[in-house]
Amino acid sequence: MVSKTYDSREDPWLEISPVYGLTLFIAGGIYFLFKRYQRIKYRAVPFTVKVPAAASSKWTSVVIENPSLESHLMNSSLMPTARVPLLMQGIHHPGSKKADDDTPLYITCFDPSTGYHLDTISADSEYDIAEKISLARRAWAKSRWGESTFNERKRVMRSLLRWVVKNRETCARVACRDTGKTMLDAALGEILTTCAKLEYLIDHGEAALKPESRKSAPLMFYKSSKVYYEPLGVVAAIVSWNYPFHNLISPIIAALFAGNACVVKCSEQVLWSSTWFMGAIRECLAACDLPADLVQLICCYPSEADALTMSPHIKHITFIGSETVGRKILQAASIHLTPVTLELGGKDPCVILPETDLPKWIDVWLRGSFQNCGQNCIGIERFIVHSSQHDQLVKLLTEKTKKLRFGPALAEGSNDGGYVAPVDCGSMISRHRFGDLERVIQEAEEEGATVFLGGHPWKHPYVEEGMYFEGTVVANVSPSMEIAQHEPITVDRWPWLIQTSIPAPLQYPIRSVVKSWDFLSGMIQLFWGESIGERTSGVFQIIKASR
Repeated sequence: MVSKTYDSREDPWLEISPVYGLTLFIAGGIYFLFKRYQRIKYRAVPFTVKVPAAASSKWTSVVIENPSLESHLMNSSLMPTARVPLLMQGIHHPGSKKADDDTPLYITCFDPSTGYHLDTISADSEYDIAEKISLARRAWAKSRWGESTFNERKRVMRSLLRWVVKNRETCARVACRDTGKTMLDAALGEILTTCAKLEYLIDHGEAALKPESRKSAPLMFYKSSKVYYEPLGVVAAIVSWNYPFHNLISPIIAALFAGNACVVKCSEQVLWSSTWFMGAIRECLAACDLPADLVQLICCYPSEADALTMSPHIKHITFIGSETVGRKILQAASIHLTPVTLELGGKDPCVILPETDLPKWIDVWLRGSFQNCGQNCIGIERFIVHSSQHDQLVKLLTEKTKKLRFGPALAEGSNDGGYVAPVDCGSMISRHRFGDLERVIQEAEEEGATVFLGGHPWKHPYVEEGMYFEGTVVANVSPSMEIAQHEPITVDRWPWLIQTSIPAPLQYPIRSVVKSWDFLSGMIQLFWGESIGERTSGVFQIIKASR
């Protein structure tokens, strides 16, 4: 038998000096202090923006007779009284395409759900557009924003997200006032989507822009290949009117996170709200010690748009709108080979497979069809259904659509504020296309389609200048008809556990405007609240609104 005694001096681990342990402890402390410093340095920066008076439901204004973008030409009292700086006047300098070179151009802003006059704002001339592009270029170069760190970019995103969450109702009201949509439509299409995109950039933007390795060909086995994403400089976006906040801020935050400056041309239809939203973004940049001129807002008539799309200083163009305008932008951008990304309109179908439980999904389809009064780039515009279920679907759609109530979303409720008249759908953005809508529906009927409901403009009994069109159901439509001519497929990830549905407070007809807003407001607070307390409060708000 052999025995061996243990000598602690033979264990190498016990011979390590305490200095090593102390060094590790100090290193760990320094690391955690550095991470805390980073969190504090790049956390959200608070800022405030003055709330416009028109965002209040108690606000009233002059009602414009048959309002349009050029109502100020027929009614001189709508013209602005304050003197406007030269850059903002829309003066048309030599070389401008307007005949009257020195005539200022203006845009009349109005609430399409009531006809209320919001403001009359000067339109940008070619000179103004060139100057704003130049301001963005100088700000980008001087601030060296293209060389900024991802932490610096995330701070801007966090600051915007914090502001949107805290001011969600004001943002929704501003969008409602300028487009005539409902608060529910604004919450779904403006606030939720914007918060989700900001969160995505904060969580995944850096990974998306990191250098990527590429495999080499066998003959180049001794070399490595990588793709680097570098800022372009000043990029542009031309966006549509249907979601003025979301469509404006989306290309801006993407451009800023990629290290670019951004010039956005908004639609003339939503200049009033776009001006306020852009002011908030510029205020955020200033609060983050960055030049506000990194972002610029342009609003002009089509005759001046080439000054943006043909500018040699614009390095990329994003366009959201119709195919017709998209082709013109491509042609203009081709002069300097400017890269273009197009998101064009379509005629989105909902394909219903045989034996589908129609009553189960009817609320989802209605929300998809009448969200934002159908003025929705990914909304449902036609249904393709098996003949065996055609009649049942038409009956369900007609019965539900008949119950929809149209009206101004920001109409004042009871004196004590305890009751707000429920509105399911707001107004259209303008009357401009009412004639075409009626014509297309009438032609479809003449070609054999059946109009079960609607098909005409609707005159609100209390709001004479509101721009409303009846909820319309047309069946027996053939693919050759114009109504079927003039697109993403989604599936539930875990259908056995959870399926897409419309919560009761959001179903048509809306039971309570207040509860529907509280439900979505609670969702925003739950997912994007800053603290545990805020998120918990959001849960209770959802539960209360669901009762």
